[in-house]
Amino acid sequence: MELPDRIHQEICFSLSRKIADYIDSHSAAGKVYPAPFAVFLNGDSTTYVEPDISVICNKEKLIAEGCNGAPDWIVEVVSSTSQRMDYFVKLFRYRIAGVREYWIVNPMKQTVQVYSFHAEGNSMQFSFDDMIKAGIYDNLFIRISDFL
Repeated sequence: MELPDRIHQEICFSLSRKIADYIDSHSAAGKVYPAPFAVFLNGDSTTYVEPDISVICNKEKLIAEGCNGAPDWIVEVVSSTSQRMDYFVKLFRYRIAGVREYWIVNPMKQTVQVYSFHAEGNSMQFSFDDMIKAGIYDNLFIRISDFL
């Protein structure tokens, strides 16, 4: 895997901050963990993934090593070498593990693919200029272009 570039880091940092600020200002459930942060999707103590951003609403899933079980919301920021992993392998793993919402942010195409697994598996694609509603929160709207 290639090292994350500056745009990748800006998106991860700004998006993490936006989500955390929303949680704090609305007293909403959840904690935001940017990578590196171990997520043991299936309760297996040896196999884990490290999403770019993990949002966990159930505090009981938090352990000293990271998260034991599926986060409620995962965001991956795509790089040229991670596309297959993010769009296929992780999509499948996150869905079957019970992740409620999965965003794939693609700086190369300036798109965000949003999978709402808790809402009958709906999937929608947005541009960086679109205002995107976070499915797990009532009033959180995000425009990726605001971060760049």
